[in-house]
Amino acid sequence: MKSLICGSVAYDTIMAFEGQFGSHILKTELDNLNVAFLAPDMRREFGGCAGNIAYNLNMLGEKPTIMATVGKDYAPYAAHLRDLNISQDHIFILEDNYSAQAFITTDSNGNQITVFHPGAMNFAHLTDVGSVKNVSLGIISPDGREGMIKHAREFHENDVPFIFDPGQGLPMFNRDELEDFIKKASYLAVNEYEAKMLVEKLDTSLENVAENVDALIVTLGSKGSHIYFDSQRLTIPVVTANHPVDPTGCGDAYRAGLIFGINNGYDWQKTGFLASILGAIKVSSKGPQNHKFSLTDISVLLEKEFGKSL
Repeated sequence: MKSLICGSVAYDTIMAFEGQFGSHILKTELDNLNVAFLAPDMRREFGGCAGNIAYNLNMLGEKPTIMATVGKDYAPYAAHLRDLNISQDHIFILEDNYSAQAFITTDSNGNQITVFHPGAMNFAHLTDVGSVKNVSLGIISPDGREGMIKHAREFHENDVPFIFDPGQGLPMFNRDELEDFIKKASYLAVNEYEAKMLVEKLDTSLENVAENVDALIVTLGSKGSHIYFDSQRLTIPVVTANHPVDPTGCGDAYRAGLIFGINNGYDWQKTGFLASILGAIKVSSKGPQNHKFSLTDISVLLEKEFGKSL
């Protein structure tokens, strides 16, 4: 089974401010803001939704293909993917741009200030789903707006089932565009906040949305997830992480579980259990691509947590 992962390949620069943002901002001067925060701790992580999903699928033993546009600073990420033996045949370098990247600063209260530069990601429409042969399943994760629309059309035209995972890109689309995505997609995956935004934009209910896809998956953070299919709602419990340290990339790990389950013909309960386990493993590690596991590890956890075998 061959999965095509469309989405961002990005760098995450994560910094820690030891104080509180609020104590350095004059509330009476919000229209005249000029502040600087000293961040003695910094790390740079490999990220982006497509990169994160592929990273997890690779550890599950799959050979995912990433489709993305990156910039002139791609070399370190290229070496990272090469070490993982993940295909880069459909990652295109645009030398006049930087790769997508997020600059995230967190204060001592857990508040975050994030600046995101889309860079080369905005040119995702230059890639072509039809150029990848023998694809069994695709996913459209957050990417350039034009690219997401184009890739949905191409998956549909090539009769390839795909997961629509709009993520933080959901606000970019109006009602007609979202309805068209859902009409073309086989599966839809959103988190709890995105689900509320989606039903507001569509002026409908989650149950009605679910009637238009084979399955609707809604992740609920620490409350687990719901999977809507065949006019029913399945509740998937959360798997408690041993030492939770960083939720960054948990949603992408969960989506890798969905893809693996669909590709292997699992029922939705087993697929949800697997996805929940991957999210728990990820949350115990800093950054979206530093956790490690094997298919054997997953098999043991699936049996322990849910009494299921791979």
